[in-house]
Amino acid sequence: MSAVYLPEPTVGRLLGSWQPDVPALLLVAVLGGLYGWGVVRVRRRGGSWPPARLAAFVLLGLGTIVVATMSGLAVYDHELFWPAAVQNVALDLLAPLGLALGDPLRLAVEALPEGGAGRVRRVLTGRLVRVLTFPLVSTVLVLATELAVYVTPYFATALRVGWLHELMYLHLLAAGCLFVLPVLTREQALPAWCTHPVRAALVFLDGIVDALPGLVVMTHGTLIAGAWYLHHAPPWSPDVHHDQQVGGGAMLGISELVALPFLLVVLAQWVRAERAQTAVLDRRLDGELAPAAPVAAAQGPAELVRPWWETEEGEVAERVRRQGRGD
Repeated sequence: MSAVYLPEPTVGRLLGSWQPDVPALLLVAVLGGLYGWGVVRVRRRGGSWPPARLAAFVLLGLGTIVVATMSGLAVYDHELFWPAAVQNVALDLLAPLGLALGDPLRLAVEALPEGGAGRVRRVLTGRLVRVLTFPLVSTVLVLATELAVYVTPYFATALRVGWLHELMYLHLLAAGCLFVLPVLTREQALPAWCTHPVRAALVFLDGIVDALPGLVVMTHGTLIAGAWYLHHAPPWSPDVHHDQQVGGGAMLGISELVALPFLLVVLAQWVRAERAQTAVLDRRLDGELAPAAPVAAAQGPAELVRPWWETEEGEVAERVRRQGRGD
C-alpha cells in the first residue's frame, strides 16, 4: 500500500510537480484568447492598451489559476489539507485581483463594435448584475462561499467527486470576481455613491471579512474532511489536526497579503481621479477667464479708488483735507 503514496513534499517537489487539469486549461485558454483578441482589436483601431494591465491579467490572474489547479498544490491536495486551502484562497482572492487589474470589462467595451459595447453596458447595469455586485451583497457572497466550502460537506464531497471539485474551483473564482471586478474597473459598474473613498472603506472591510474563514479553519473544533484525510494520510504526513491549522494559517496570511495591494490600487485610482478632476476644473477656469482679459483691456485702466477723506463729509474729513492742503 505504501507504494501508492506520493513522496513527502519538499520545496523542490512542490515546484517541480505538475498535473494537467483539462477544465482549468480550457478556462484559461478561453479567457486568455478573448483578452488577447480584445487587445489586438483596440490596437488595430489606433488605440492603446497598457502593457501593465495585460501583464497583470496574464501573469497574476491566469497564472494564479494555472498554479492553483495544476501545480504541486493540486498534486498534493488529496493527501494534505493545507495545499487545498492555499488553492481555494488563491482562486477566491488572488486570481480575481489579477483579472480585475487587467480591466477586462473596459477592454470589452473598447474592443467591441458600438452595438456590442452597448450590450455589455446594459448587462453591467442590469438588475441581476447590480444586485450580485452590490458591494455588501458581493462581500457576503464571498464570505458565504468560503465558509460553505469548509463548514458543510461541500469540500469533503468535492474530494471524492471530480466534477464537483472542478465546479468548486469555478465557484470560488466567480465569487471573488463579483466583488473585485466592479471595484477596480474603469466602467461604471457600481452605484454612483460608491466613490473612491467609499470603495477604499469597502476594500478595508473586505480585508477584515476575508480573514474570517482562515480563523474559522484554524479554530474549528472538528476536522474538515477529516474522514478523507485520515483515510488517505501517507506515513510521512503530519498530524491531521496540525495540518488543518497550517492550512488555516496559510489562508489567513494570503488573505491579508492580498488585501494590502488591493487597497493600495484603490487609493492610487483615487489619487488619479482627483488629479484628473482638478485638471478639468483648471481648464474650465482658464476657458472662462480668457475671454474676460481682452474686455478688461478694451475698457482701459481701472478707475483709482479715492481715499475716504476726499469722498466723505464731516468735521474729521474736512480737517484732514485742510491739513493735506497745508502740507
